[in-house]
Amino acid sequence: MYKKFFGLRENPFNINPDPRYLYPTRDSEEALACLTYGIQKRTGYILLTGEVGTGKTMLLRKVLDWLHRERVTTAFIFNSRLNVTQFLDFMMADFGITCESSLKSQVLLRLNHCLLERYRAGEPAVLIVDEAQNLSREVLEEIRLLTNLETNTQKLLQIVLSGQPELEQTLNQPQLRQLRQRITLRCKLHPLTLDEAVGYINERLRIAGADSKPIFTPEAILAVHRYGRGIPRLINVLCEHALVNAYVEQQSPVAAQTVEKVAREFELDTVDPSVPPPLPVQGGEDFLATEAYRTLTALSQRLKRND
Repeated sequence: MYKKFFGLRENPFNINPDPRYLYPTRDSEEALACLTYGIQKRTGYILLTGEVGTGKTMLLRKVLDWLHRERVTTAFIFNSRLNVTQFLDFMMADFGITCESSLKSQVLLRLNHCLLERYRAGEPAVLIVDEAQNLSREVLEEIRLLTNLETNTQKLLQIVLSGQPELEQTLNQPQLRQLRQRITLRCKLHPLTLDEAVGYINERLRIAGADSKPIFTPEAILAVHRYGRGIPRLINVLCEHALVNAYVEQQSPVAAQTVEKVAREFELDTVDPSVPPPLPVQGGEDFLATEAYRTLTALSQRLKRND
């Protein structure tokens, strides 16, 4: 309802993992390069971790889009609270492989046969598991055994495990050391720095159709980063509801007080000890010397000229 008021074509802060809105930070670029390299080289296991809301699923969706364009066979498991039988059923269905028998041995034989056929046709297969921190030890062990599907020179199945930091703790258990040793590439997403948060907000607004007119005051952007603690999902929540509130009050641009009100409503004005604080500004520079400060200062000066 606020789109016309702010001159936007679409909702810029939708929490759905739309790959069009993937903002390139150093972390996301390194993770994307790690994932694409590992898949292309068929290295075996790749591990992607990050705090809740840091953009892991969006990054995986970006990778899936690329894999589909390359005509790579994929299975994407997003519900990780499954037992072994359910996991195998879900994977087979997503790969488009049918098996007349429900016996685990027959399912694995059928999977191996189909993967071999695709390998000979030059068609790689990739299994991506999101929210992998919820996987049971039994399912993780089954996933490890899937890497035994191989030729003398190549793995038939490339596997990506993505999850919260608890996944790393799980993999450090002695019982899972065989799986841990097979992970060849690791990548991690962190909360956004202030510089990155400024770019993230402005880029999402640009994609949604915003022109050069500022939609958030510099102080509002600082408040979004502070209360959102650099977590993209929380930044989206704060910005989305701040836009709604500003529209109701016919306020443009969005002020810091509006963001603060939203933060209180969602109880984001108190520090959650389970969430790490945002990383310091890149390079360790003083805030006055950062690109973020220069950007915010330019926005502030533009607002004054408009007044």
